[in-house]
Amino acid sequence: MATISKTSKERRGFPDRWHGEWQDPQGDSNVSIIFNQTDEIGYGVKLHRHPYAETFIVRGGHVRFTMGDKIILASAGDILVAPANVPHSFENLGPDPLEMIDIHASPTFQTEWL
Repeated sequence: MATISKTSKERRGFPDRWHGEWQDPQGDSNVSIIFNQTDEIGYGVKLHRHPYAETFIVRGGHVRFTMGDKIILASAGDILVAPANVPHSFENLGPDPLEMIDIHASPTFQTEWL
C-alpha cells in the first residue's frame, strides 16, 4: 500500500520559506528528505557522514561541497551524490538564495558528525 504524506509549510516550521525535513520510518519509501532554502551566505552543514548515500539536488543558488578530499562547486540544476560513509559538508556561496533537496537513502536520518 502506498504511503501518502503531506507536509504543509506550517508543519515545516517556516511558513514563508521552503525548508524542513521528512522521514518515513513506517512507510515504504526507504528515503528521508531535507529541504533547504536560505539567503544566508555561509549557511551550511559541517562535516559529517552517513552509512548510506545522500543525493543533493541543487534547485537554485551556488554551493560549495566537500566530499571526501574533493571540493565541488555546484549551482542550479546540478545533482551530486555523497557515497555511503564518505565525509561531506556544504556551504552557500551566494549571492543568490540557495535552494536544495537532500535525499537520504534511508527512511530515517543517521548522521555521524565529524
